Amino acid sequence: MAAPQGAHYGKVARNEDILRVWGIIPQNPSLLFPISPQRPAAVWTPRHPIGTDKDMTNDLEALQREVRSFLAAEAPTGWRDASRTQDDFVRTQRDWFGKLVRAGYAIPHWPAEYPGGGRSLAEQKVIYEELAGADCPRLLLSFVSTYHAFATLHECGNAEQKARYLPKILEGETWCQGFSEPGAGSDLAAIKTRAELQSRPDGDVYVINGQKVWSTMAQFADKCLLLARTSSDGVKQAGITYLLMDMKAPGVTVRPIHQIQGDEEFAEIFLDNVEIPASERVGEEGKGWAVAQATLASERGLTLMELSYRMRGALGRVAKLIRDHGHTEDRGVLRDFGVLVTQVDAVCAIADQFLDNRINGIERMGDASIVKNAYSRALRAYSALGLRLGGMDEQYVAPITFGDLNTGNWMADFMNSYAWTIAGGSEEVQRGIIAERMLDMPREPKGWVL
Repeated sequence: MAAPQGAHYGKVARNEDILRVWGIIPQNPSLLFPISPQRPAAVWTPRHPIGTDKDMTNDLEALQREVRSFLAAEAPTGWRDASRTQDDFVRTQRDWFGKLVRAGYAIPHWPAEYPGGGRSLAEQKVIYEELAGADCPRLLLSFVSTYHAFATLHECGNAEQKARYLPKILEGETWCQGFSEPGAGSDLAAIKTRAELQSRPDGDVYVINGQKVWSTMAQFADKCLLLARTSSDGVKQAGITYLLMDMKAPGVTVRPIHQIQGDEEFAEIFLDNVEIPASERVGEEGKGWAVAQATLASERGLTLMELSYRMRGALGRVAKLIRDHGHTEDRGVLRDFGVLVTQVDAVCAIADQFLDNRINGIERMGDASIVKNAYSRALRAYSALGLRLGGMDEQYVAPITFGDLNTGNWMADFMNSYAWTIAGGSEEVQRGIIAERMLDMPREPKGWVL
């Protein structure tokens, strides 16, 4: 559901403005009270506004019209109903990704030699804003492929690996990530999956044994970005090697993880004497930790911006619940909705500020952590209010939409929202980054015990 006309990003409005924009008009005018006595005009004003140059502004406006024209003709409708099973979800994702590739909007962050690549950050922002505003499917299935696999190969892969794999991604080849293990999540350097180099008549291979967990969409992947330990000498970060694994290789077993809300977004990967040619190593043996940093540093800001704007548009579902359940005269409900809209607006403003800082070269370590924590908290607040307003109707089992965070199945959305306080680095880890890297507070001591 796209945001209504008049919805404004990055501003805190009076409560009456919020209610009118979202189509909630109480009969009792006394309910149109401000959220608080303080009513600032804006949460944030860009220090270096995007597109202040006239020519640049004209170019961005032309791009916006171009993307809107494409979406008017090609944006999928009814895709949530068409994503009620895993197979349907995969089909919907592949179809939409193919359309975006052909139109030149799937990989704006790739170099210019690829279709639609070479876009500036400001242009990328326009594209993702329009995709979010049109309520198109998120490209979840291809995310690891177009961000993590691309970043790894582009930064650290050799010429043969780039030529072999990057074009295949645009043809629909899907990648997953084999990093985390049952005993190595936040402490990724503690991985125990082993890789032993052995000779074969047709060339050297690494023989892999171990287990990976929380691998997004691994059950649908063709290839895997794999971290394995080739040596236990020295510090934990040493002795890790980065490999490209064929998910169809003998010895690879994938087991989807059934989540609390019914989705199976993640999977475990079991590796039993899996052979990977030594030519599929990225970088030097034992230097995989440095390669992994290129993977983990791949674009987060635009993703969080897109997700924030998607949640802004999904507020219409909460407004519909208020109308349908007769809460238009309920002062408490209207207050809580006003607070939620303000919180989501603030997240959009924080995400915009983050991207503005990156465009102007003044991004700080920890900026992404602020956006991530702000978004995950707003997502929890959004789904909690929807679940509360839905009443008993939302307590019954209902179909879910695979691959979406704002589905309108409020129980599923509520349970899934808590995963976002962990995924991509837990809230506690993000707060530690903010404290140590931005506020210059003392670093947590290592090796202490109670």
